[in-house]
Amino acid sequence: MTPVELSSTVLRAVRRAVDEGELVVAVPERAQVVPPGPGGRGDYATNVALQLARPAGRPPKEVAEILRPHLSGVAGVERVDISGPGFLNITLAGRGPALVAEILRRRERYGYVDGPTGQVVQLRHPCEVRAAVIGQVLARILRSQGVLVRNGHAAPAPSAGAEAALEPAWARPLGVTVDAAPGPPETLTPATASTLAPLEVDLRPVPAGQDPTPLGRDAARWALLHPAAHDHPRITDEHLVRREGNPLFRVQYAYARATALGRNAADLGFAAVPGECASGSGPLLDALDSYPHVLAAAARHRAPDRVARHLVTVADALLAFQHTVLPLGDEKPSAAHRSRLALAEAAGTVLAGGLSLLGIDAPTHL
Repeated sequence: MTPVELSSTVLRAVRRAVDEGELVVAVPERAQVVPPGPGGRGDYATNVALQLARPAGRPPKEVAEILRPHLSGVAGVERVDISGPGFLNITLAGRGPALVAEILRRRERYGYVDGPTGQVVQLRHPCEVRAAVIGQVLARILRSQGVLVRNGHAAPAPSAGAEAALEPAWARPLGVTVDAAPGPPETLTPATASTLAPLEVDLRPVPAGQDPTPLGRDAARWALLHPAAHDHPRITDEHLVRREGNPLFRVQYAYARATALGRNAADLGFAAVPGECASGSGPLLDALDSYPHVLAAAARHRAPDRVARHLVTVADALLAFQHTVLPLGDEKPSAAHRSRLALAEAAGTVLAGGLSLLGIDAPTHL
């Protein structure tokens, strides 16, 4: 179902509610259908209940409750949820197989745009380690969204000795494939790029109060990237502990579990095949479905922390789902197990891609 078809479906639901006397309003000419915002879920959201609340003389959530059953019974709609002040969040039937297949097809480039947007951004940052790491990661995120990025310092370039202190070994990018610019630097010629007026962006995050080097590459980068730029980063050993209270550990552990599930399934003689996902998979599907929107928002708001926090959401959803993937006891592998394994592999793919954007390792064993 396309957004245009879904908009017509929403209007028909309003018409049915009016015809049955549940709402006394004029049916609008159009209903806006867009990807869900923060706090939403599913494939699309509509504000039609908020639009009709005043003419109906009812609170928006009450209007949404009236419209929900008229949408829930429609062919092609799997679920309708209400969020915020009265948004209707719509999950389409068949979303799971298509979403999982798309992630497994695109691998770590899921969420990347297909080509250059023509936008050029000149990033500038102070000669400080947190600013350097945030600038480096933001450049990758912007490139994933089709932006040509030029990076530099807001202050004069430091001396060689200062440069070494600014970017120790752990602060440099990992040598991973997704670190390469996905589109614009390869498709825009230098002559073309030089004619585009860059948008100049000065990054001035709150500096790290302590040297993060003793934490090692992964924990140091996470400590600098996970908090919002206006928050003070905590440079403590809490980023090194291997328990669920440490979000970095949960993200890396979830990826390791995804790879372990694949190995264990191979030992049992079955492989991943995208299919209808079992009940209980909704939160994980929602988290995977939201990932491209998170990348776009992180680029738009110059906020790599959004990616780090979303990886925690994906990890927590996968860790809650993982126990349903493999057969139990003498149970034989079935189509349901193959589809669950495909969903777990898709989650692992998103975790690997997100960690690579942050310059953090995705270990297969932990």
